[in-house]
Amino acid sequence: MQCRNCGATIADKALICYKCGTATTEAKYQPAPLPDRSRRSGLMPTLIALVLLALSVIWIERTPGASHSQNVVYVTVAAAVIIVAIRAYARRR
Repeated sequence: MQCRNCGATIADKALICYKCGTATTEAKYQPAPLPDRSRRSGLMPTLIALVLLALSVIWIERTPGASHSQNVVYVTVAAAVIIVAIRAYARRR
């Protein structure tokens, strides 16, 4: 058999050419495609959400008659923790 790359004479059962290293047949299995990394903007929505939460707390605190200010802070901190946890979980997948 002849090598399809360099033309050297090689054995009929050879897997590669001894002279140039070219495979004599096509690969049986192809490598898995790499995951698409176009979703690199994951940090920006998280930062925007956290800034909006902080601004909403400041706005609610400054409204007149805000007697529920401690509850607003707790809810906002819980929402921020949930947003960050969801982003961390989504990044691992």
